[in-house]
Formats: sequence, structure tokens, C-alpha cells
Amino acid sequence: MPINIRSSKAGKGQQGFTLIELMVVIVILGILAAIIAPRIIGRTDEAKVTKAKVQMRNFETALKMYKLDNGTYPTTEQGLEALIQKPSVGVIPKNWREGGYLEMKKVPLDPWGNKYVYLSPGSHGDFDIKSYGADGAQGGDGFNADIESWNLD
Repeated sequence: MPINIRSSKAGKGQQGFTLIELMVVIVILGILAAIIAPRIIGRTDEAKVTKAKVQMRNFETALKMYKLDNGTYPTTEQGLEALIQKPSVGVIPKNWREGGYLEMKKVPLDPWGNKYVYLSPGSHGDFDIKSYGADGAQGGDGFNADIESWNLD
């Protein structure tokens, strides 16, 4: 006779799940988690690198729009913040776009929670943008390697 798990207040005709049915479902969920979890967990670092590259491309687009409006890129001192707030130091842009140049209205941190490094003029072009990767320190290998705007694949 199967054991029914149901409320003592359950009325006639209401069926509960048997203990065996619950155990089978739990075992199936455990097997699925054991198969899928390693695949998902192993890709988080790759996803963060991709996200950093996408953010850098967004910065590049916003910086080009800034230059079209104002004739120059923001200086290193003005930083990427010039894309969301009109600079108050250095050369003040005359045609700064009301509302800024980034859709999100804030300069995001890199996927590891660190600020992007912005230099203008850059040593590799008009500007350089860099993330120090997972370790937050210059240099490194693998996921700790720097991600650089002039070296995006």
C-alpha cells in the first residue's frame, strides 16, 4: 500500500504524491543538476571576458559620438564619466549632448567590479580603455589577463 503525503485536512478525492514519486523527482533533479551545473559554472569566466569586451565596444561608440559633437575625446582627467555627465574640468565641451552618451546613465564597472582604465590620448590610438581582468592587477594570463580596447578580437 503506497504512503500518501497529504494534509490531514485534505478532503475526499484529493490525492497526494507518494513518497516514491517524490524521491524519483528529487533523484532526476539531482542528476540534471550534476550534468548541467559544471557546464554552466565553467563558462562564467568566459562570459565575463565577453561582457568586458562588449562594454569596451559600447564605450568606443559613445566616445566617437562625443567626438563628433565636441571635436575631441574626453581627456584622461575627465575620464569615461564625461560620457554621462558634462565635464567641469579641462576643456569644457560646448556641444555636450543633454542626457549623455551612455544609455545606462552610469559608467559600469568591469565584470569583476573594478573601474575601467581610460587614457586619452592613448598610447595605442586616440584613447585606450583597459580592464585588468579577473585578478584586478596589470598583466596576467588566462582570465587574469588584461582586456585592452586596441586588442579586442
